[in-house]
Amino acid sequence: MQRVNIQEIQPEAYTVMFGLEGYLEKSSLPAVLRELVRLRASQINGCQFCIGLHTEAARKYGESDARLVALSNWKASGLFSDKEQAILDVTEAVTQIADHRLPETLYRKMAEFINEEEIAQLIVLLATINAWNRIGIATSD
Repeated sequence: MQRVNIQEIQPEAYTVMFGLEGYLEKSSLPAVLRELVRLRASQINGCQFCIGLHTEAARKYGESDARLVALSNWKASGLFSDKEQAILDVTEAVTQIADHRLPETLYRKMAEFINEEEIAQLIVLLATINAWNRIGIATSD
C-alpha cells in the first residue's frame, strides 16, 4: 500500500516544520553540532533518510569521517569533547524520553557547557529532529 505523502496533501504541516528549521538555523549552537545531534537522534530512531541527509550535512560543515563513524558508539570513542559528550547524552535521553526521561544529572552536566538560550535551542532541535524522524519512518514502507 502506498503511504501518505504529507508534504503533498498537508503542505501546511511542512511549512511549520520548515519554520522550525529556519529558527534553528539562526540558533547559537554551531552548525556542525546541530548536525551531530540530528544524526545521533536519527541513528537511535532508525530513520535511514535522515541518517544519510545529516551525515552529508555534517561533512559539509567539516565533520570528519572518523567522528561520523564513531558517533553511534561515541561514549567509547574518545573523539568527542566533554561539551559534545554532554550534549550527546542529552540527545539520547530526550530521543528516548518515554523510557528514561531527562535525568537531572545530564541536564546539569549540559548546563556546564551551554547557556539557557542554547539549552532551549537544543531542546527545540531535538523535538524537531524527532518529529522529522517520526514523519519519515511512518510514511515510508
